[in-house]
Amino acid sequence: MSRRSGVLEFAVLGLLRESPMHGYELRKRLNTSLGVFRAFSYGSLYPCLKTLVSNGWLIEESGSASQDALTAPLSGRRAKIVYRLTAAGKERFEELLSHTGPDAWEDEHFGVRFAFFGQTSRDVRMRVLEGRRSRLEERLDKMRAAMARTRERLDDYTLELQRHGMESVEREVRWLNELIESERSGRDQRDGTAGQDRAIERDEDRPPQQEQDQSGDADGPPRHRGGSRPDPSDDTAK
Repeated sequence: MSRRSGVLEFAVLGLLRESPMHGYELRKRLNTSLGVFRAFSYGSLYPCLKTLVSNGWLIEESGSASQDALTAPLSGRRAKIVYRLTAAGKERFEELLSHTGPDAWEDEHFGVRFAFFGQTSRDVRMRVLEGRRSRLEERLDKMRAAMARTRERLDDYTLELQRHGMESVEREVRWLNELIESERSGRDQRDGTAGQDRAIERDEDRPPQQEQDQSGDADGPPRHRGGSRPDPSDDTAK
């Protein structure tokens, strides 16, 4: 499977995990929610859907039975096919969602992975974000080295285009730094809250200290409720 086909498979499974969809509705969501698929056509989408069906990850169902029964004989149209994720398809998506290798950091795949970060565990999000940042930092180093070697031979417009490319990468690196810091802050905050909760639980589990109505020190003589010991010289104490 090509890298582009793999990205499409991941996106289709992820969208169908939210709800079953017609092919047209699915293509619309791919275009609006995942902008990298604007160039995808029915010629690319439907072979992918057929492959996912043959793998047992999707099933095809007829659309609204009551509506189709009325409109199909009158219009001559075929009933719309609805694609639904199977249990095996959910497992497949979970497997793909946990991948953090280099493919997840590439330009096209990263955008799709990021679109499904809400369904991704924090550890996986961190590895993908850090991997993406590392990849872009490597790209920046190469761009700067190339510009240093060739800037004397470039005209002003070509040089400006290269600067624009570098600035775009630098902006994304800053954005990734903010995301990574936010993820770390959220994790630290949750860890701190969890620690406080554990301390409260320990306090609640601890048996209550017995009240010492008549005693102050455990080994000392009893005290009056007023808090002072009787004076031995006091006749009333004898």
